[in-house]
Amino acid sequence: MSSFEFNATKRDVQGSSASRRLRRAGRVPGVIYGAGKPAVSFDVDHNEIYQCLRKEAFHSSVVSANLDGAKEQVLLRDVQLHAYKPLVLHVDFQRVDANTELHTKVPLHFVNGEVCPGVKLQGGIVSHVITELEIACLPKALPEYIEIDLKDLAMGHSLHISDIKLPQGVRVILHGGDNSVVAAVMAVKGSNADAESAAVSDAGAAPTAE
Repeated sequence: MSSFEFNATKRDVQGSSASRRLRRAGRVPGVIYGAGKPAVSFDVDHNEIYQCLRKEAFHSSVVSANLDGAKEQVLLRDVQLHAYKPLVLHVDFQRVDANTELHTKVPLHFVNGEVCPGVKLQGGIVSHVITELEIACLPKALPEYIEIDLKDLAMGHSLHISDIKLPQGVRVILHGGDNSVVAAVMAVKGSNADAESAAVSDAGAAPTAE
């Protein structure tokens, strides 16, 4: 798990007017809920939470919320951003129980795409069809990301969810037996290999790499 931590202050006054006053003062309203406890409203320094949110790992890690000196382990569940300004408007966190399984999404990190046969030898390009995966695990097993190794991927071949090597204690949440394509090597448009990769343009029909 990550060592991320942020400092927050409980707030009693709620409503849109109170939230606007907080934002004008450089604070961001938020809420912590879950684990069978009452929801707690809080506010946090905008710059502090903004810098945390800029880090990819913060979005998929159990973090420590220092709420008026009392620490709680939480997971980011929702963030509202301004439509065009670099402003955080609201954050939601869910309490984490060490003995209760989490359901959340984690990013996928692709490696060795530039040296796989389909790219290095056959001149194709890697298409990242899925960039995050919904998983279930205990908090102590939560990975910041899952690495996808593409080193054996050839032209016209693809990797599916079932091909992913998962960290210990982590399982994928599949909906309706879904086994979607995660990544595929496609021909550069207009090249001689275009026809060869056409089979993977339809994710459901793409063959799995050996």
